[in-house]
Amino acid sequence: MRRADTHHGRAKLDRVKPATTAAAVIRQAGAAESVPELDAAIIQCRACPRLVAWRELVAREKRRAYATEAYWGRPIAGFGPHAALGGGLSGAADAKILVVGLAPAAHGANRTGRMFTGDRSGDWLYASLYRTGLATQPTSTHIGDGLELIGTRITAPVHCAPPANKPTTEERDTCRPWLARELELLWPAVRAVVVLGGFGWAALPTTLRAAGIAAATPPKFGHGVEYEVDGRMIIACYHVSQQNTFTGKLTEPMLDAIFTRAAAVAGLTPAE
Repeated sequence: MRRADTHHGRAKLDRVKPATTAAAVIRQAGAAESVPELDAAIIQCRACPRLVAWRELVAREKRRAYATEAYWGRPIAGFGPHAALGGGLSGAADAKILVVGLAPAAHGANRTGRMFTGDRSGDWLYASLYRTGLATQPTSTHIGDGLELIGTRITAPVHCAPPANKPTTEERDTCRPWLARELELLWPAVRAVVVLGGFGWAALPTTLRAAGIAAATPPKFGHGVEYEVDGRMIIACYHVSQQNTFTGKLTEPMLDAIFTRAAAVAGLTPAE
């Protein structure tokens, strides 16, 4: 998508009031005609009072290590590929791999404004994407750092940082239309979906069905488990949380193998 198209979509949704109810989320998600329009609506959302209060409290109080930084403190849109504005507002309808996480981290994405950016989980994720030819650099530190994803987009079932990294069922369901519409827009090009962790694995089938994509009950979550939906491969991966990476439950070779598999399914190579 041309940058002019991105700016047009953003300007269009800048005139829309932020969604403050679940019904408004449904309306605005359904009205988005492109990924940039959807992203522009997502970052305005205020539909979940607990999440709004938490993300903004964290942004005000900050962690001591980041006391001099201006926190993003808003919902986090998906990221990649070829982000026209350096963050989540991107022409991503050509993404062949979709990575689905859980929710933004309070002092990671909620600080930097980009999915999986500014924390150890993101360090692991982007380093692996780089090693497997799906990112242009091994680190993601802030919007505008030059990082681009190659044929890959990262998103989540919940777009705001939740307390204790645990969104409620109601918050997950309220946020679902954003991901459902994203799937609708991306699905023609998508060939593989990598799901990081059990939360996303459980949320995906219902979201696919909400997007009009027939999806059977998935097999039990486990690292490397796969199943097919509408000709696309859904691949399970342990989450890149410190709980998994520090304990050795998830290793770099294990993570690289998942993205190597996804790249092969999607027909992507390091040269692309």
